[in-house]
Amino acid sequence: FVGLLFVPMLIAGFVMLFKSPELLEKRLDIKEKQAAQKGVLALSGVMFIAGFVVAGLDHRFGWSQVPGWVVAAAAALFLLAYALYAEVLRENAYLSRTIKVEQGQTVVDTGLYGIVRHPMYAVTILLFLMIPLVLGSWYALIIFAVYPAIIIVRLKDEEELLTRELAGYAEY
Repeated sequence: FVGLLFVPMLIAGFVMLFKSPELLEKRLDIKEKQAAQKGVLALSGVMFIAGFVVAGLDHRFGWSQVPGWVVAAAAALFLLAYALYAEVLRENAYLSRTIKVEQGQTVVDTGLYGIVRHPMYAVTILLFLMIPLVLGSWYALIIFAVYPAIIIVRLKDEEELLTRELAGYAEY
């Protein structure tokens, strides 16, 4: 799992470092200014820690058994989600980990953004729901299933800000 998680992450990091260091800098900036978003980040962190701890305990004590074919399919979907994540990074130079609108920012409405309004969130939901399956834990999946609700809270604030501050976003 560590290889499945970190090898694509390292590759993406090096590609951004050499091709788009400003995008890498934006992706590494996690200083949220909005209280609600600080809560979203904190809740996400708690979810991750709890999910990994439960997955480890599940493995140690054999609480649940995920069939090998499900683990393999989840690993394949995990890698597909990483590829889609890379495509989103390629398509949108304005991606930031914090919710903000930059000077000169325009609406991206082509590629994956022409299909899904927030492809980064869709991809991260797929990534995070595959993690417990790759780790072989149905119980950890219950914990990671909280992530879509966390994203809904984040999206509410982001939609309001983009509609208010980004020209053309309301029409998009």
